[in-house]
Amino acid sequence: MSGVSRREIIAAGLVFGAVSPARAQVGQTAWDFGFPNIEGGTLLLGDYKGNALVVVNTASFCGFTYQYEALEKLHKTRKASGLVVIGVPSGDFHQESDSNAKVKTFCESRFGVDFPMAGISKVMGEDAAPFYKWVKAERNWEPSWNFNKVVIGRDGRIVGCFGSGDEPEGARVQAALGKALAVGA
Repeated sequence: MSGVSRREIIAAGLVFGAVSPARAQVGQTAWDFGFPNIEGGTLLLGDYKGNALVVVNTASFCGFTYQYEALEKLHKTRKASGLVVIGVPSGDFHQESDSNAKVKTFCESRFGVDFPMAGISKVMGEDAAPFYKWVKAERNWEPSWNFNKVVIGRDGRIVGCFGSGDEPEGARVQAALGKALAVGA
């Protein structure tokens, strides 16, 4: 396997490996998962260890797409305190473009999105990305629509799961972010 690093092999297993809720391992945290990166390669959540995360399943043609603006603002204003927003485009609800390049262009040109973005991924059901299978196993929760949010504490554990109607700047999400940033600080 010349030219392939151990890290790339591990990342491939995390991103593409089948981790069903029944096989979720005790003690796993968000840091054990990753997504394909929108620009190619792998977006490893472990690279953000020690930060709090908001992982949001997104879509370009949804009535909640306006939330990109608040998510970008949240990312910029709270980045210094250790918060990272991660966008996960998904076509599960049939409201996303058909290519990562189109999604990236849309997010950057319409909303100035600078936070990390995964490649288009499944977020629910049997084919869900391993991160979302882990969330389902831990919380018996999966996205029911676009712009659902999973708040992760600095310790890599789930602090809360929120629907589309829970705005990024809303009281419920903000309370969870306060807890997520306080964990291990």
